[in-house]
Amino acid sequence: MAALEEASFRLSSCHRNAGRARALLRALLAEPGVDHESVDNAELVLAELVTNALRAGDVPGSRIEIRIALSANDGMLVLEVSDTGPGMPEIRAPTEEDTGGRGLLLVEAVAHAWGFEGFPNGTGKRVWAELKVPGLAPPATTTSIAAAAVSAGQRVQVRGEWYTIHTVRGEPYATGGLAVLLGLEDGTLLRLPATEPLTVRTY
Repeated sequence: MAALEEASFRLSSCHRNAGRARALLRALLAEPGVDHESVDNAELVLAELVTNALRAGDVPGSRIEIRIALSANDGMLVLEVSDTGPGMPEIRAPTEEDTGGRGLLLVEAVAHAWGFEGFPNGTGKRVWAELKVPGLAPPATTTSIAAAAVSAGQRVQVRGEWYTIHTVRGEPYATGGLAVLLGLEDGTLLRLPATEPLTVRTY
């Protein structure tokens, strides 16, 4: 799973930078298990947003800002491109003879959702798109909790290895106090004091 949370960078107003933005996105998503077709779609969407921003901000010294993030709530990849150029995005209806004007049509067809907002000062805008990328998930973090507080389905660290908990059961010690029996994915039954700290993964 990819460990992407958020990445932001700036590019100068140079049309070659649309390709550079695609390469940066592919590098960020280059993790085992990530769906390749979805990565291709994300690259396409980002390239179109960047190309439009470069056209809007095509003045000497201007820059565009790109933000790539993963929404932890729903596993959605969020692509944002900001520029300081005039005008707002508008979907066109090009004819067969037209050589351009299809960028936002592609974005609308590929993205789960997209939109834009102008900056409060009236200069420039932010255009965003959301895409589902199977296999892409927020990075795991860890926390320490008492054995009595863990639950089935959690990932727990035991002797330096990670295991999924299948069952949790409590039973009293003969000498007093409470023990917790954890059934792990490999069939191991782990007996621990209820207050024993365990490292578990959270997302």
